[in-house]
Amino acid sequence: MAISDRKEREKEEMKTKILEAAKKLFLEKGFEKTSIRNIADLIEYSPGTIYLYFKDKNDLLFHLHQVAFQNLIVALINPNPAEKAIDRLEDMGNRYIAFAYENPEMYDLMFVMEAPIDCLDNADEIWDDGMKAFDLLKFLVMDCQKEGYLGEHELEDASLMVWSFVHGLVTLKCRKRLQMFGDDEEGTLERMMKSYRVFVDTIKGTKGK
Repeated sequence: MAISDRKEREKEEMKTKILEAAKKLFLEKGFEKTSIRNIADLIEYSPGTIYLYFKDKNDLLFHLHQVAFQNLIVALINPNPAEKAIDRLEDMGNRYIAFAYENPEMYDLMFVMEAPIDCLDNADEIWDDGMKAFDLLKFLVMDCQKEGYLGEHELEDASLMVWSFVHGLVTLKCRKRLQMFGDDEEGTLERMMKSYRVFVDTIKGTKGK
């Protein structure tokens, strides 16, 4: 391996290490109460090292969001999509639930953790990343409407309804509110997907309306 390649690999490894530490502390202490020094102490480097890779704490939050939404988009895309849009909608919801279930900390960072995103210099870019994921759903809902489902609703309203349902399920899971059912982890995931299936069946009942 060339020296330049090794240095680039080491640089990426350090960035990943810093981001993982920042994510851990943001979720444990909150964004406002976490300092660059806290992050540096966790990885046992000086604060100056972090500034070699990131401009400030806001820049760390932005990069965490960017990576998280990129991973979500990849998770939502099925390389072998079903022929019917309504079946693809069920599959996408299940993929969303599975992503949140398998990456609870990442999901918390994206949608649940309180952070002053509106105050960030690159807040528009964060919203753009979120909208790219939402657009995947919106285009699919549009195809469902072409098949005769949800035709009585505006496209964005119908898409927001679908997202709100799955987001509600996974947020209940993230906040341990589904423990009331007494399921184990596998049973909880199955219950979430079963609930979403009931939701999709309800949508199927709107065909032609």
